[in-house]
Amino acid sequence: MVTHINQEAETTADREVRLSVDRVTGRVAGGAVTIDDHVNSGPELEYVLRAWHEATGRLQKSQETLRSELRRLSTELNRKNEELERKNRLADLGHMAVHVAHEVRNSMMPLKLYLGLLKQRVPQDDDGQDLFRKFYSGFSALETIVNDLLHFTADRNPVWREFDLRGVVNDIGESLSDELQAQGIEFQVDIPLHQAMNADVDMLRRALLNLAINSIEAMPHGGTLYLTSFVGPDYVEIEVADSGEGLGEEEIRRACEPFFTTKSAGTGLGLSIVERMASVHGGKLTVKNCPEGGAAFTLVIPRQRQRGAAA
Repeated sequence: MVTHINQEAETTADREVRLSVDRVTGRVAGGAVTIDDHVNSGPELEYVLRAWHEATGRLQKSQETLRSELRRLSTELNRKNEELERKNRLADLGHMAVHVAHEVRNSMMPLKLYLGLLKQRVPQDDDGQDLFRKFYSGFSALETIVNDLLHFTADRNPVWREFDLRGVVNDIGESLSDELQAQGIEFQVDIPLHQAMNADVDMLRRALLNLAINSIEAMPHGGTLYLTSFVGPDYVEIEVADSGEGLGEEEIRRACEPFFTTKSAGTGLGLSIVERMASVHGGKLTVKNCPEGGAAFTLVIPRQRQRGAAA
């Protein structure tokens, strides 16, 4: 595009100057102008010089446009190279993480069985049960980390099928009922009954569960957890919002960055997993603060992808 602009400016400039020079030289050759009449040729020469200056100005502008475009392309190339380098690092890290996660999970499977047997033999007094709960809580946290790593490194396409979105959300609410009650959090759902949706139901359930847990952790002193949906002409939005303190600018900017977290515990992979799930569905995850307070995380799934999958 820039080369075309430059060539067009040069062609126009050359043509105008050439026509002006031809008019002057033609008049001289035809006897209309002689050496003695050089004074009368002044307007023609002035026209040639003016056309030359105008053409030179256009050439200078086209060169400035070219330099600006080159700077833009150079910046874009550097950004793409940095993004590619980041993806390569994540790919290497992913291969290593999935191997470690599989090995750890294989070792944890018999431990979980032993924990179940141990619970039957732990003294029923308060101290014994409290000690067992702490041990089991630590084991569950380790299991969550391993599962996060496996979900983060999983590379598979979604299995599309139609399902009841409200039913999935209700199941998530029931699975989190103990945490919601313990922290004094109200669970509000604004999704029509029997709202049909096409997506990978397991991926979507995992994504919404991650977002809900993230919101619960943002309200340690109670609040309200909202799950709403909106069906647009080309997409379906599912929003998970909380009434917590909201996010800082850096937290919003880096929310989906792998391993980024402001919490004392956790892998920082929860939102990265959600963003990847949205991406493989052809959608996206948006993060913002609510005007009335708290943060909102919105999954956007294109409807044309849903129709294509359903067909």
